[in-house]
Parts: sequence; C-alpha cells; structure tokens
Amino acid sequence: MDWQRRELLLGGVSTLALAGVAMEAAASAAGTGAVGSAAAGADVLKGPYLDLSTPRGNMLAVARMTADLDLTKQKTGWYNGFVSGVRAGEPVKDLFGFAGFGMARLLPHESGTGYRKVLREVGIYYDLKSGEPLEEFLNPYTSEKVRVVPVANDPFNTTIQEYFPPPPNYGGLNATTPPPKVPLQLPWKKQGDYITLERHIHLFYKNALQPDKWPRESAGPMTRVSEFFTYFFRAADMQNSAMTSLNFHGTWSRITPWLPWMLMGQAEGHCQYMCYQGSGQDLGDVMPRAVLDYIEKKFPLYLNAPTKWVDPSLSSIERYALEQTPAPPKK
Repeated sequence: MDWQRRELLLGGVSTLALAGVAMEAAASAAGTGAVGSAAAGADVLKGPYLDLSTPRGNMLAVARMTADLDLTKQKTGWYNGFVSGVRAGEPVKDLFGFAGFGMARLLPHESGTGYRKVLREVGIYYDLKSGEPLEEFLNPYTSEKVRVVPVANDPFNTTIQEYFPPPPNYGGLNATTPPPKVPLQLPWKKQGDYITLERHIHLFYKNALQPDKWPRESAGPMTRVSEFFTYFFRAADMQNSAMTSLNFHGTWSRITPWLPWMLMGQAEGHCQYMCYQGSGQDLGDVMPRAVLDYIEKKFPLYLNAPTKWVDPSLSSIERYALEQTPAPPKK
C-alpha cells in the first residue's frame, strides 16, 4: 500500500504501549504487580479466528493492529490533537497542535516465530487557529521566539512474538535488566460491538540532554515521560480471518517535560499532549491539509516504511541530542 493519504494504523505509539505492558508483566512475574486479563465470558474474545486468551492470538492481534500480516504491504497510523502547557498556580495553556503518522512494515523474525516490525514516524507542530505548520513559535512563558523542531524518528522498531518484548533501550540510556520472558497477554475487553484495549507506560531514565551541556533545553538529569493509549476495534473485524490488518480508533495522551526547543530549561511545569489516533480514515479528514502538504515536501522519506531492521531505535529526545546544537544564552 503506497502513500496516498489513505487508511492508517498507528505504529510508534503502539510500540510504546506494548513496551509498557511488558514492564507490567515483568513486575507481575516477579510478584510485584498485576497484568489485566481478558474479560471472562465474552465468546468473541476466544474465536472463531483468534483466541485472545492465548499468546499466539495476542501476537496475531498486535501484528494486525500495528501493521499488516500481508508482508507485501506497509501500514500507517495517524494522530492529531494539541499540546498544552501546565504550570502550578495558573490555568493550563493550549500551545499548539500536533499531527503526524507512523509508517510500519512486518518482516519475518529470524527465529521462525513472529515478526520484526520496522517503522519510521513523523509529527508536526502546527498553529491551532490556522492549521499551518510552525517553524517558529513565540513562547508565551518566556516571550522568546524559538525555532520549532518536528518529531522525525527513523527508525522506531520492535519485535512481535508470543511473549512481551523488552522496554525501549533508547541507545543504552534506558538500559535495564532484561525482564523474564512472559507470555503475551493483553487486557482485551468486550464492550458492545467493540473489543477495547487500554494501556499506559511510565518511563524514567537518563536524559540525553544533560543540563551541563544543554542548559536551556534540558529539563534535568533524568527524563520522565508517561503515555496513555486507548483502542477500539470492531469485534467482527478482530475475528475476520480475511482481514490482514485491523482498523481502530482511540486516544493517545502524553505527559512530558517542556519540549527542548521551547528553551525552558528546568523551569517548573510540563507539557500535556492529547490526541485522537486511529486508522481507516482519509488523512485529509483527520489532519490539517497544510500539515500533509508540509510532510510531503519536507519529509518525503517518511512516506514509506523501512525495508530492513536497523539499530538503534531512538525517541525524539535522543535524536534531538544527536541532530541539534545547544542554544546560545538568552539575550
């Protein structure tokens, strides 16, 4: 499936959500937490095509929601919403819009079981009134005009097998002891004609933007980020063996330090993302036209998924540290 602003399925965000479940599952295996289980008594969760109480059923469901079991096809997924600023003692400020997509492809896993999912993703900040992409932004907290840095992650890969993948490594900055291999079981639920999935992830790891080198960009020695995801699938689609991929709709929210290009340093407060996410809609119906045109012009590489696995997979913070330079002191 080539890029024609057609149906989408979120890739990068789903990768993080799955990693969050992996950490919860590891905690459960160690006796320190619990993993949600599929709703009991809901026949649609057990067949006739996929049994979502089994690791294999979960593996195939995840592969279909984040990519396409037809290995000749690539799959994309959109998100669109806004970013707010949050500081103590004052109202929350809606700062700018944020829209983009991930483009994913499945490759056979060399073990003979499961898949390697390769993905690149791009996200553009835009003016909430005009919908026009932002290249500069007047920071209302500092009254300083700053240069906007879009999100462009290439790659952001993961594996999809019958057990949970390890959490993202981010080039060694989020180095953790590998969790035990826990059978893949996600908390699917039946709600009317839909199957739903809700997950979250909480990360706390060494910041690639250390304050001594990046005094204006760094929120501190450690990075603390939380992400929250909801997915809604038609139950009939989940159990339709003819559908090699699944369309869904849902939400994605993110709590993160001030964006480095806002040049807020270690000032109190944070950013809050709130976006719709989904697949199956024409992009022109769910994203600003100016954003789509901007991506096609400025980021043509991201209109297609990768064709091979490449390491490392980095988030936008690590890429910022690699691709940008520290800002000069404020005049």
